[in-house]
Parts: sequence; C-alpha cells; structure tokens
Amino acid sequence: MKKHPEIHKILTTPICPFRVDPNQNIDQILKNMEHISFQGRNLARALDIWKQMLKGKVTIFLGLSGALIPAGFREIMVYLIKNRYIDCLVSTGANLFHDLHECLGYYHFKGDPLANDVELKDKGIDRIYDTFASEAEFRKTDDWVSDIFLFTLNQNKAYNTREFFYLMGKELSKVSKKDGILTSAYKAKVPIYCPAVADSSIGISIATYNRKFKKRFLFDVIADVNETAEIVLNSKATGVIYLGGGVPKNFIQQAQVTASFILEDAELGHKYAIQITTDAPYWGGLSGCTFKEALSWGKIHKKSMRVMIYSDATIAFPFLVTALAKGAKSLTKKRKPPQFKLDKERLGFKS
Repeated sequence: MKKHPEIHKILTTPICPFRVDPNQNIDQILKNMEHISFQGRNLARALDIWKQMLKGKVTIFLGLSGALIPAGFREIMVYLIKNRYIDCLVSTGANLFHDLHECLGYYHFKGDPLANDVELKDKGIDRIYDTFASEAEFRKTDDWVSDIFLFTLNQNKAYNTREFFYLMGKELSKVSKKDGILTSAYKAKVPIYCPAVADSSIGISIATYNRKFKKRFLFDVIADVNETAEIVLNSKATGVIYLGGGVPKNFIQQAQVTASFILEDAELGHKYAIQITTDAPYWGGLSGCTFKEALSWGKIHKKSMRVMIYSDATIAFPFLVTALAKGAKSLTKKRKPPQFKLDKERLGFKS
C-alpha cells in the first residue's frame, strides 16, 4: 500500500511500553505514563498542567463534588490548602458538613454495599455506597450548627457563603483537635464558596435553627457570584481542577462568564483545566461536559491547557496529589495567599 505523503507529520511519537522499576517514585511513574495511552496518559498530563499552574501566577480553583470527604479525602484537601496547591475551593454543602462532622470527633466507617438497608435504617445507620455513618452522630453535628455556631453570627446580616464558612472555620478551630477543610482554609485565608448550601445537612440545620428559635438567617448568594467574578478579574490567569462536576463545576465555570459580562464581552476563560469524572459527555449533562464544549460558552480559554480524566476520583486523585507533592513542592514555596482586590472587612480577613 502506498504511503500518504503527509503520514510522517502525524506518526511522529511512538508509544513506549511502560517498564516496571521498583525504585521509581510516584512522580517518576506518572512521568513515564506520559508515553502510554488512554487514562494513564491523561493522568500524567494532569500532573504537568497542575505544575504549569504552580509555576505561573495562576489562581487555582478546585471544585469538590460527590461524597469524597466521607470517602476519605479530608486530609488530601487539607494538604492542598495548607501547602498552597489551590487558592479557592468551591464545594457541595455535603462535603463541608462531612468535614465538620469529622472535625467534631466523629467518623465515617467501612461498610458493605450489599448490606440490608432496611436493617441499617432500623439501627440508625446511614449508607453512602460502602461507607456507613451514625445517624445519631450526624444529628449531633446538626445540633452544633443550629444550637451553637449560628448564635455566634450577626443576626441582622445576610452572609455570603464564603463569610459563613470562614467564620465556621474560625469557631471550629477553637474546639477541633483535627485538621479539616474548614479550619485549614480559615487559617490559610483560602476562600470557600458553597453555592448549593441549602442542598445539604447544613441547610437543614439552618432551617431547624430558624424554626426552633424563630430566627430568619439568610444567605446573600449573589455576593458569591460577584466575588468569584472579582477573583477572576484580579487574577493574571485562572486554572480549574474538578473532582466530579455538578454545581461546584458550573459555579467556577460561570465566574469567567460573569467577569466577561462585567468587562462587556471581553475574551476571558480559564487557561488551565483538569477534571476527573466518571460521567460521559453524550448524555448532555454538565458533569460529563468536556472542556472543548465549554469553549463555546467562553468558560474555558481557546488556548487553554486542559485534560479530562475518565476515572473514579478515589483512584486517580491520591496518585496525582502524591506525585505533585513529591515532584512539585518547591513550586509552592513562594506562593502566597490570594491577594484579591475585595473589601477586606467583608472578606472577614481582619479578625
């Protein structure tokens, strides 16, 4: 068969079989995975993109969805916050509730996904696939929010979620013996946003507080939208890391769109993007939405460095973060807390 004259322009880089070396570090292993295929190569690319973000003056957003804190990710997130690998966290309310739960001294437990759920209900055990938790202990965490924490807040003010969780981290730091997302973010001044806070046990706790004590605690969620747009506008460049998708992903994505509206259709977009997801794009759902699709919305920059890893985050992310910690720690030494041009008093960073 006659070769096409341009075939040499396409077939340029051969696949290199992965060689087992028991003396290799995890960052070296991922480096070698650059030369294999499929999700292994994508994981290696994610490591390179994250390093590029750390090398530049890039504000890094992380979107946290799913049930990753009860799955064992609390200390991974703490490590990222403490060591300046991320600058802003957007999370589901559930993950922040589970972080609070563990910081108050409670646990999540190994379970059986084939357990009898009727029996679990009768025994007061909640199940998250193969992870169990005590309903009675969850109620105690609810009570900490509704009967203790909320009374420390100004009842005449509508807080945005960043202020709310900053102050929760401050209050939790007084009683917790464990490092958590909330406490480490408070200490490191890493902002946390939770755009769907009502969709969580924290939302239930606030509703209980309002009804029980005849209060009317309110959130100013549009302030979250304004602040994240300000973060984008005051950053030289932004990058995103998504664990799963859902509301945290879209909220971070729309920060670029909001910023472009403020600047009257300026061409913006996140310049670096990593997502780990098990969702496929062809159902049209946001969690599976590719970064290529996001180009059409202006959420991702046309010249961005980006990769999607189709994998369970509990498999891929620990390897990625460990490799990053091993091979990129020197890149974080000069990174400082994000210096956003926002009202410092409203940010709560004076106290």
